[in-house]
Formats: sequence, C-alpha cells, structure tokens
Amino acid sequence: MTDPFLIRALVPNYEAIREAYRQRSDATRATLRHHLDLQYGPHPDERLDLFLPNRAEGAPVHIFVHGGYWRANVKEDYAYVAEPIVAAGGIAAIVEYTLMPKVRLATLVDQVRRAARWLVAQAGEFGGDAERLSASGHSAGGHLAFYLAAAAPHEAELPDIPLQSLLLVSGLYDLDPITRSFLQPELGLTAEEVTEWSPVAARVANGMRFELAVGEVESAPFREQAERLAAWLSGQGSTTEQRMIDGADHMSIVLDLGTRGTKLGGMLEKCVGG
Repeated sequence: MTDPFLIRALVPNYEAIREAYRQRSDATRATLRHHLDLQYGPHPDERLDLFLPNRAEGAPVHIFVHGGYWRANVKEDYAYVAEPIVAAGGIAAIVEYTLMPKVRLATLVDQVRRAARWLVAQAGEFGGDAERLSASGHSAGGHLAFYLAAAAPHEAELPDIPLQSLLLVSGLYDLDPITRSFLQPELGLTAEEVTEWSPVAARVANGMRFELAVGEVESAPFREQAERLAAWLSGQGSTTEQRMIDGADHMSIVLDLGTRGTKLGGMLEKCVGG
C-alpha cells in the first residue's frame, strides 16, 4: 500500500504541477512590483519576498508559508500565490525558513514568527498597515502558519502577533501519523516534538478566525486532520470555516490558492481583506 503522505506517488502529474509553480512564479516576478530576499532575521535562510500593489498606502499585509514537509521547497516557487493577495489590495510576503533536519521544529516556528514580527515593525516602510495582518500556509506551511496565532502546551504565552485571520490549506495538525510515514527517517520527529508541536494540542488566540481548506481527492490523512483541527478549534470557541475544494489534490490545490476566480483564491482574497 502506498504511504498516504507520499504525494509524489499519489499525484500522477506531480512534476507538471511543480513546473507550473515555477512558470507562474516567474510570470509573477515579471509583472508585480516586488522586493526580493529581504532579511527578517540573522540566519541566512531568514528571508522573504514582498509583492506589492502599484499604490500601497495602509494596505493589509498577508504572509504565505510554503509546504514541503518542513524539509523541502523554496519560496521562489510560490511567488504566484501573491497574485490574489495583491489583487485584493494587499501586500504579500512569501517567507523562507531553514529546512529540517538541519534544525528542529521549534526553530522553524520561531523563524515564521520572527518574519511576522519583522513585517509588523516594517509595515509602514512599504505602505502596509501592521494592524491588518493575515496569513496562510499549505501543508507543513499550514502547520507553521498556525503557530502565528497559537501557543504550544509548553509555551506560557500566546505569540505577540496582531494576526486577524488565518487560512490553512491541507495542513498537518497531528504529527503522530508522520512518525509512521516515509518521512520519519529523514525528519526524526521525537515524542516530545509530537506532543509540543501538534496543533490539535495547542492554545489559540481569542477571537481568531480560522479557515480550513482541503482537496476533494487528497489522501485520507489530510481530510481527517482538517476535520480534527476544526473540531478542536470549535471546542475552544474559535470561529472556524471548513471548505472542500472540488477536484483538488495536494499539489493542484496550491494552484487554486494562487488563482483569482477559484473558490480557494476567493477565500484567500477574503482572508486578506478581513
């Protein structure tokens, strides 16, 4: 039986979709106003790309965190996700982070939070409004983006980040099944990491709005994890909306996210606009 987390084996046109990511991102960089490789922290990997509307003044700021099971992919392949964000009048920040197993999960969470704090501090410099901050993430990026608005069980306080809304796409919210997947030899997740960094055990900010999306033809774990997180969040009193994206798999769903006029592209624009 195929490992349900082995996306390359489950998506027949995997390589074609990856190439579409790259081509669309090249086109985005050629058409949208941007600033590339802005350093948000001291580590060389702590960089982000900004994409801006032609006139940005008091614009909402949106953070996107890419997936890759915490150990693969680069921000450059996801520039196209900026298109619906900029179309909604927002500033898009596509964030890079260090890949596992060079560092552990706690470092990745810290890096994404550091990027958000940098954006809040610098928002006025590029025409953004620090009080209109939102975020999204896909797969492992959804896991990392979640912790912009949540605290792990061992953390005494919630992050001091003024996030207004969060869109999580095909995310990973319970890490225990990962330890029994093809990923475990590379990631080496510990029992402590599973306990500390599974979103279904986290505390979330009061009044936070969460939107969850998952593809109709994704493997069972992704649909199950979205349902589990939605139930967990509802139990904590959070406003949660869950959507199934018709015909989408774990790869094509990101193309939908970065395309205006799709259901998911519309959800992203709504998230940006608050």
